[in-house]
Amino acid sequence: MTQLPHGSTADGRSRDLGEAALSLLRQGEQWLGRGDVAAAERCFAEAQRSAPGHPEPLRLRAQALHRLRRPLEAVELLQAALFHRPDDVLLLNLLGGALGDADRHTEAIDAFRRACATDPASAAAWANLGNALTLAQRTEESEAPLRRALELDPQLESARFLLAEAMMMLGRIDESAAQYRELLRRHPQSGQAWWGLANLKSVKLDADDAQRLSTLVQRRDLAPNEQLTARFALAKALDDCARVEEAFDAYVAANAYARQGFRWDARGFDAWMRQVRSTFASSAGEPGEADLGKEVVFIVGLPRSASTLTEQILAAHPEVEGASELGDLGGVLREESQRRGRAFPDWVPQAQPDDWQRLGRRYLERTARWRERRPRFTDKAPSNWMMVGAIRRMLPAARIVHCRRDPVETCWSCFRQIFWAGHEYSYDLDDLVAYWRTCDEAMREWAAASPQRIRTQVYEELLDDPEGQTRALLDFCGLPFDAACLRPHEARRSVRTVSAAQVRQPLDRGTARAPRYGTLLDPLRRALGR
Repeated sequence: MTQLPHGSTADGRSRDLGEAALSLLRQGEQWLGRGDVAAAERCFAEAQRSAPGHPEPLRLRAQALHRLRRPLEAVELLQAALFHRPDDVLLLNLLGGALGDADRHTEAIDAFRRACATDPASAAAWANLGNALTLAQRTEESEAPLRRALELDPQLESARFLLAEAMMMLGRIDESAAQYRELLRRHPQSGQAWWGLANLKSVKLDADDAQRLSTLVQRRDLAPNEQLTARFALAKALDDCARVEEAFDAYVAANAYARQGFRWDARGFDAWMRQVRSTFASSAGEPGEADLGKEVVFIVGLPRSASTLTEQILAAHPEVEGASELGDLGGVLREESQRRGRAFPDWVPQAQPDDWQRLGRRYLERTARWRERRPRFTDKAPSNWMMVGAIRRMLPAARIVHCRRDPVETCWSCFRQIFWAGHEYSYDLDDLVAYWRTCDEAMREWAAASPQRIRTQVYEELLDDPEGQTRALLDFCGLPFDAACLRPHEARRSVRTVSAAQVRQPLDRGTARAPRYGTLLDPLRRALGR
């Protein structure tokens, strides 16, 4: 959500450029206008060669490279441009954005701080700094710059969104709701603000909200993302008002809208997972360094299966840092795939113990910041269940907690949630059932093969016996008992998942939603064998 002034060849930034370079920059901007970023990047690269060292071709090419998901190359060009214009706020903002996307969060924060110092009246720079601090899991520090951005520009919608989200992460739910309500006062047609409010979970929408949303989704001029978020918010409002049949129909309609433009291949995904499992089973490797990975607890499973609660229990322990959903495991495997020129898991049979140890150390290097305050940390990316075979080779001493919840509740809860990327299966109940089965089969196989390193944590059993299950979880993780883990709702930390509001409340047996929908969910129950 980095805020960037536009900057173009017509705003004086291109002074001292020759006509040939200017013509190439204009061609590149035309390609951008047509949506062809690769063609634009080629024009900007040619302009750079025509005018070596001039900041403007460097800037425009860097922006194109960033959009092409090549942030490291963008960083290099922006640093070169800043050598010539060290106090250029636009360049500093661009550099911070590229550094953040390259997972160099500390450097990104430094770049945005320089932008704020150079132009203290820039609301965009302050908003970018707040966003960078949040992404670096320094959410408490993000509040001040975000509020400063809004002091400078109360209409800066992105800063208010970021502040509302930060308040949610910090457990200040009433303040988060107030920010979303203020957004709706200023922008009543913002479906995203409606969804942000609805997604607080513990905040109830009322009949007036439902009526306003019913009117909003009828508009033909809403952008697709605003229409999508408004539809899911309407379904939540109807659910909160106990208008169950209308809510069910609204959820079905919202998910149908979300499925436009893509299709989840359930059979193809299941076949790929079977390949992953068979590849690891048929290429058993010698274990590497036995203690490698003892610092990390992976928490895996389907979304909405109490994985955030499990992490909150562990993060209440004085020896554990709750790092939330990290992308580092997937990042390490992608790096190796690029190095070998083969997709995962095709290269697994050729990987030797030294390779796995190298990858394990690379993962620990990437996650070192989570061990600065406490010796242990959690990695709660739910989809890491697909990579359990790799985890066991890379990090033999790592613990893996597989979170399970009643499958009907899990699937129905996923169906009621917007996942912005990576969970395309969640917008169709049949696809959800297939995905649940694929996960269930894989985890049963891996747990049977490594019972000392994989624990199944069942949500309903935790509700029945909180202390017994908490003690067993801590024992599995090699942690001494600490009574604070029995009060996870009191743990002070930033929670960056959709369950952020729910885990701030004591354990509650009344969270089940499926029974309210009665026979409407019978097809789902039958598909799951329930």
